[in-house]
Amino acid sequence: MAGIRKRGQEIRQFILDNVEHHPGDITSLAARNFDISRQAVNKHVKKLTEQHALLVRGATRNRHYLLHPLEKWEHIYSLDGTLAEDVVWREDLAGFVGDLPGNVIDIWHYGVTEIINNAIDHSSGQRLHIQVTKTATNTEIVVYDDGVGIFKKIQRALDLLDERHSVLELAKGKLTTDPDNHTGEGIFFSSRMFDDFAILSGSVYFSHKHDEVEDWIMERQRFQSGTGVFMKIANNASRTSKEIFDAFTTGDDYGFNKTVVPVRLTQYGDEKLVSRSQAKRLLARVEKFKTVIFDFDEVENIGQAFADEIFRVFKTQHPEMDLIYLKANKQVQQMIARALTRE
Repeated sequence: MAGIRKRGQEIRQFILDNVEHHPGDITSLAARNFDISRQAVNKHVKKLTEQHALLVRGATRNRHYLLHPLEKWEHIYSLDGTLAEDVVWREDLAGFVGDLPGNVIDIWHYGVTEIINNAIDHSSGQRLHIQVTKTATNTEIVVYDDGVGIFKKIQRALDLLDERHSVLELAKGKLTTDPDNHTGEGIFFSSRMFDDFAILSGSVYFSHKHDEVEDWIMERQRFQSGTGVFMKIANNASRTSKEIFDAFTTGDDYGFNKTVVPVRLTQYGDEKLVSRSQAKRLLARVEKFKTVIFDFDEVENIGQAFADEIFRVFKTQHPEMDLIYLKANKQVQQMIARALTRE
């Protein structure tokens, strides 16, 4: 009997873990995974709906399932100079995650306070809107301000040609428009701690998922004023904030001295990475790190000048740095090898 109960719990947990990505075919997916009939799976789905863990939408062929929000909350704050991120966390947000494991609470504490502080200090907005949605498997918090927009602000501060360049700078880390008061580490580490992290501002959408090395940049036709930051993590996530910090630390100084640079973010559309100016854009500010890993995923080709600028010219100017590349296809590797042989 205990074995039957355990298997039933495993089936229901599988449904909860996968329903977000399979809202319309979760029954078929569970049936295949456990080698049972759809009718048997439907009994577990019915139990989850009765327990208010799942919501059912539509009928017959259009039926799909959603995680039922156990808690839902939102509030609008005034950015009038009196708002403090630690007060918002302590008085309003901590209660929603207080029953979660300590490592998850620590991640929420770090991420939420960093994002709210950025809105307070940098957005130049009037209002801050926070939404919390907690389900049986994960929690999501959205922070939105009506300010100038993060990508536009970075573009102006660094005199960049395009808002999309701002995403590349964010992906590197150690980026701040106020170096006297900020280290520029908050958004970078927050984006690495959560299962899903995204920023929407202007016509640009930046996204990072925990199980992927790469950052993603997308353009939207609809303009989004202000800045929206979306954070989501599983309620039972096992990672710790220390693990994330340690992943970008090398040597004995325990500083933030390693970064992964998604080379793909340097190109737009069908643009080829062939010029030294493109390479210099990629290399901007990387001298702040001891180890730089260039991720060439989804980069089909690079030009000789682009490779030479990174792996010969820049390396000669900064011999103390470790430049590493990964996920390079055969054509890209050949260009890099050519540059390295000219050292």
